[in-house]
Amino acid sequence: MPVPSPPGLPECWSAAEYTGAARRAIIAYKERGRTALAHPLAGALALTIATAAGERPVTLVPVPSARSALRRRGHDPVTRLADLAAGYLRAAGWPVSVEKILTQRRRIADQAGLSSLQRAANLSWAFTVAPGRNVSQSDHRGASGPIVLVDDIVTTGATLVEAARALRETGVPVPLAATVAATRRRDQNKRS
Repeated sequence: MPVPSPPGLPECWSAAEYTGAARRAIIAYKERGRTALAHPLAGALALTIATAAGERPVTLVPVPSARSALRRRGHDPVTRLADLAAGYLRAAGWPVSVEKILTQRRRIADQAGLSSLQRAANLSWAFTVAPGRNVSQSDHRGASGPIVLVDDIVTTGATLVEAARALRETGVPVPLAATVAATRRRDQNKRS
């Protein structure tokens, strides 16, 4: 969990700290087109989801990327990670579905380099549930149970808070979030 955790942040689980090999792998996958790295990153994400959710079925909801980032990258890294992680969990006999129901309501700026207050302002009311979609109308492939928001990295928690707000606004509870990595806040380093 980010410290301090913003109000509305679901219980957040991460596979690794966003440093060293994990950081290099995520950047290579997300920004440099090394899409083969999706498999080990999704494996780490699947283990994190399994740890967070216990033995209950879950519905994974990937956090949408900015349209400009998708165009620049040529792929949707978070949705791909969610799909692969779900496949790994299903192969292990776990009932899980992926629901791509969140969309951007408006354009958002790149979050890199923004402070926690700037991130929150940048994301305020940025996501919505896609028109005509909700979790209860989706094909769950036998899965039910809690929503798990999925993202690649958590820094301040602002993105996950906004995604959870958009789902909760439609009456969908969001108890959990899972990411591949978490950024340790600079002020946390002094306490650890």
